[in-house]
Amino acid sequence: MSLLKEVSIDIPKTADNDPRIGQLIESNLGKNDTPRAVIIGFPSDKGVTINGGRAGAADAPEAIRKQLYKMTPNPETHDAFVDVIGNMRDVGDINIHYEVEEDQQNLGKVIAGFLEEGIIPIILGGGHETAFGHFSGYAEAGLKTAIFNLDAHTDVRPLKKGQAHSGSPFRQVIEHESECGEMYLVAGLQPQSVAQSHLHYIKESGGEYLLRDETNITSISGLFHQHESERLMVTFDMDAVDQSQAPGVSAPCVNGLPSDLWLTAAYLAGRNEQVTSFDLSEVNPRHDRDNQTAKLAAVTIWNFLLGLSERK
Repeated sequence: MSLLKEVSIDIPKTADNDPRIGQLIESNLGKNDTPRAVIIGFPSDKGVTINGGRAGAADAPEAIRKQLYKMTPNPETHDAFVDVIGNMRDVGDINIHYEVEEDQQNLGKVIAGFLEEGIIPIILGGGHETAFGHFSGYAEAGLKTAIFNLDAHTDVRPLKKGQAHSGSPFRQVIEHESECGEMYLVAGLQPQSVAQSHLHYIKESGGEYLLRDETNITSISGLFHQHESERLMVTFDMDAVDQSQAPGVSAPCVNGLPSDLWLTAAYLAGRNEQVTSFDLSEVNPRHDRDNQTAKLAAVTIWNFLLGLSERK
């Protein structure tokens, strides 16, 4: 069985002078051409339920695509933005078996192939167990990387009865036998939701962290460059955003980051030439309000692509 399955999203027909991302994607690619970036869905929230969270993130890849593909290219840098979209391919979703470790391994196998070709994977989770599957691509390819996580939680919890989950991905990275995770950087942490032992664990592993009130564009930019790795894997957990602006997540945050900071961080990640992959996790459409969170997730990807279009 293939590791991937095709997806189909209906894009409303628009005038020729009003194109949408869904109409432009892959428009510059032949069947055998190498894309600059790919979109991959990871429609699983098994790790969330193991971690005691509310189910629903498995529906996120479809919900995010629906919103993203209705959006227009950036009008001020239209040609460069269209060039990125036209040279990007949506390869579909990972075939999920609801066995967290198996699904993560399969995601890693797919990502490894793209990383080896210098293609940027953009992964739509899924619960934050997506992040370890994402990292597994680097391990599979034998590529070392630093990791930046924008999140309300550290996600370095131990496994639960031997099972990986949405709260354990970065402990798994730090302790992985490949040693491909060179440094763990995390920002946006909610102090009332973080154990002291977990902060000590990050520091002892050589990582760095920022609490919510320390997280701003200047400090995020500093973390982006606070490593010596040739690569930077970036992962955004939507529960870092205040729940007034992102109600549809697995673990809502009452004092989260403002959406403008979140979106600027996504733009900076896209613009940073060291960033070789990106994932967005924990959108939960079952608990969303008027698709507000799915739309914010889509604009997050849009801003990452905007930054990518401005790389030199």
